[in-house]
Amino acid sequence: MLNQRAHVAIVGGGFSGTLLAINLLRHDGPRVTLIERRQDQLARGVAYGSARPDHLLNVRAGGMSAFPDDPAHFERWLGARAAGRSPFVRRRLYGLYLRELLAQVAADTDHRLRVIHGEVTDVIEADGRLRLVMDEAPAIEADTVVLSVGNLPPAIPTGVGLEALDGGAYVDDPWSLGPDGAPDIRGRTLLIGTGLTAVDVLLDLDGRGLAGEVFALSRRGLLARAHDLGQPAVTAAALPDARRLSQLTRRVRMRARAIGWRSAIDELRPVTHQLWWRADHATRRRFLRHLRPYWDVHRHRLAPEAMQRVQGIEAAGRFRAEAGQLLGVERSPDGLNVRWRPRGTSEVRTLQVDRIINCTGVHGDLSRSDQPLLQNLVGRGVIRPDRLGLGIDTDAACRTVDAAGVANRSLYCIGPMTRGAFWEMTAVPDLRRQAWMIARRLANAHWMGGEGL
Repeated sequence: MLNQRAHVAIVGGGFSGTLLAINLLRHDGPRVTLIERRQDQLARGVAYGSARPDHLLNVRAGGMSAFPDDPAHFERWLGARAAGRSPFVRRRLYGLYLRELLAQVAADTDHRLRVIHGEVTDVIEADGRLRLVMDEAPAIEADTVVLSVGNLPPAIPTGVGLEALDGGAYVDDPWSLGPDGAPDIRGRTLLIGTGLTAVDVLLDLDGRGLAGEVFALSRRGLLARAHDLGQPAVTAAALPDARRLSQLTRRVRMRARAIGWRSAIDELRPVTHQLWWRADHATRRRFLRHLRPYWDVHRHRLAPEAMQRVQGIEAAGRFRAEAGQLLGVERSPDGLNVRWRPRGTSEVRTLQVDRIINCTGVHGDLSRSDQPLLQNLVGRGVIRPDRLGLGIDTDAACRTVDAAGVANRSLYCIGPMTRGAFWEMTAVPDLRRQAWMIARRLANAHWMGGEGL
């Protein structure tokens, strides 16, 4: 534990880093320096900083409080602004909520928060402290450093060759499309991926006046399911006895028949981290290879309003999702010729499109990261990738693990890059529990209420 004279530096000012800073300060923890490369992402991250007007939260407002010890906080914030009529509010509004929280706690904690805009390129231990090397600013000394680097940008999918990357016909990062950066909304668009990112892009294109067709391709062609506003409250399940993945799958199917699939999935939510933690490496690999796509589309759902819009675009003949494998992309005088193989067949089809947008989602493969900080830390063996390539290896307390398998005493990691240890570390309810746990450890706050991991 650290006292108020200690100093914690948080690298990354998105949702996770901001929430950790807020929790440390509101419970009289150490001084905090919050460092964010992009000023427009401070306190919002990609999910809320790059959201467009058509993007809604995928979790009901009642589950989006920033504080596990005050679950109605976000709803009260909405009520005070007369902005809480729908259970699923706009993501931009949630971004405003986070920025206001950060500003408020900064004003109330006697200058114990410092916010810096810049890039950390390395973290070096010296004389019992950690030295953060900055790209274009003086180094920063801290007692503890928490990596909150968020997700890594999408990787270029296999089959998209260099010839498709020139001329603006290929968009590698859909979140880079600002209000004036949208591709031509005429003609035909190929979305690589059919998950939540693809739905976000589809709705954004439609909101801009989409006049052409959208074709989405993924290995299984699965689209996210929708929330049911009439679903009854779910009681948390006890930790299932099932040790094998097949046993757990059978249990979920049985519970789905008894109480509905949404409730069967939701009752596992409080014990998901425990299930993941006790699974061996082989079981985790089998889950990622065979069940992850099905888990994702049932666990991470769309707001009903968003699903209605997707179904309307599909019914109008302007959108379809297919299961298959991308084989290659070639340029032609009329655009891009995409070769793909429908799932379960040997047939090769060709689809002519005007543009391709990478919607495969974010990844955590450190070997493909171009961030100097991660490259330097991995290169020196200070941190290492987790065994599944999902992010940074950590222990149960979120301390990073070095190349020799030893937990770093003062270097932590928070957020989606800890998926290897906890798996479900994407939605606000999971991230706020993690922020609360780390804040409790770093501050003398054993009396804090809330949830644990």
